[in-house]
Amino acid sequence: MELRQLKYFIEVAEREHVSEAAEHLHVAQSAISRQIANLEDELGVSLFEREGRNVKLTSIGKIFLEHSLAIMKQVDLAKEQIDAYLDPDRGSIKIGFPTSLASHLLPTILSAFKEKHPNIAFQLRQGSYSFLIEAVKNKDIDLAFLGPVPTDDYSIKGEILFTERILALLPITHILAERRSIRLRDLRNDDFVLFPKGYILQKIAYEACKQEGFLPTISSEGEDLDAIKGLVSAGMGVTLLPESTFYDTVPKFTVKVPIENPIINRTVGVIIPKNRELPPSVQTFYQFVIEFFSMLQRYQ
Repeated sequence: MELRQLKYFIEVAEREHVSEAAEHLHVAQSAISRQIANLEDELGVSLFEREGRNVKLTSIGKIFLEHSLAIMKQVDLAKEQIDAYLDPDRGSIKIGFPTSLASHLLPTILSAFKEKHPNIAFQLRQGSYSFLIEAVKNKDIDLAFLGPVPTDDYSIKGEILFTERILALLPITHILAERRSIRLRDLRNDDFVLFPKGYILQKIAYEACKQEGFLPTISSEGEDLDAIKGLVSAGMGVTLLPESTFYDTVPKFTVKVPIENPIINRTVGVIIPKNRELPPSVQTFYQFVIEFFSMLQRYQ
């Protein structure tokens, strides 16, 4: 069995057409047909069945496709890690991040790192809290920035970079808009604009309200920060967001107000796999991030 055969098999399986696969791979159709036939002879099974001009995977073919994709993923990962070891200053780092850290934290870190390591490339992947944790475990990404930093998963290592407060964002016409600070219970009769269920910021807001003796009335939901802020600007409700999400500006027609009781915080940090050695370029970046925030803390 050859990697070339797996590559041809995957291409045909995904396109369900031998000639289209051949055109995409710049290989003769007869060569692909011959290699797949050789693969089927070696396995002793039929991987495809014909449907007119198209081909469809057999039941066994579908099983073999899953394993073939996993094999090619591991091969690609091995190539990337070998390249990184051969030349650490020209590696590629796959970084995951949530929407709440996209506007300031990530650009700041990448810009500072690029000044010292201009030839290292980045592949960025935005995702939800649980998605990023699983992606680090499954080797889909090398590391991820998260808030809060998970402490109950023994397969990943979390490094806290800083702690920040959660603030209230109110429409400028809100009765509490001119207050210097508020209690969370002051918002118990308000409509809330939150992320959908399953998002960590929704969970933080919901749990904070619950601990204060009420459940938030959710009038609207948004899947990114701009949507949430826009809904508050339109007077659709109030929301709770991390302080760093207001680093550049506070949206028009809104005000951010500190919550004095209770104090709601979240940790922000970076996670890596605990039992897997990082490639040199990733290790360099990881250490840079820790030292970067350590230096910021000293000067604050």
